[in-house]
Amino acid sequence: MKRLAVIQIRGLINTPKEIKDTLKMLHLTRANHCVVIDDRPTYIGMLKKITPWVTWGEIDRDTFEAMLRKRGRLVGDKKLTDDYVKENTKFGSISEFVDAFMNFEAELEDIPNLKPVFRLTPPSGGYKSIKKHWKEGGDRGYRGEKINELIKRMI
Repeated sequence: MKRLAVIQIRGLINTPKEIKDTLKMLHLTRANHCVVIDDRPTYIGMLKKITPWVTWGEIDRDTFEAMLRKRGRLVGDKKLTDDYVKENTKFGSISEFVDAFMNFEAELEDIPNLKPVFRLTPPSGGYKSIKKHWKEGGDRGYRGEKINELIKRMI
């Protein structure tokens, strides 16, 4: 199994209710929001359905740790810190948690009050085209390992 980062790249104006519901199930409510999920068939089916609104791919350990450190938020919009992780979980630091998370030994829910959504900024340099699929030179759809480059531009 792999961890997938899913980023919503389009807004919800004139979006069918069925698509809005699927995005809501994934906690994606606004453009440039990101969630990290696994690649079980249920999620893959959801991603195929919402392809015109999102881009996704396999996130690597370093990118996930950077995103957690910079964009990880607790309830009350407080930043996630090593101290908080050490005091409230069995992990000694964010790095230890990331190692366990990437090996499927932990989930985001293991950190109490951690929000499941990462609010990213628009990518520096902008999107190529949110109307074309990744294979056609655009930005939406499955992009594999290249998702890490996009996330680094958005952190």
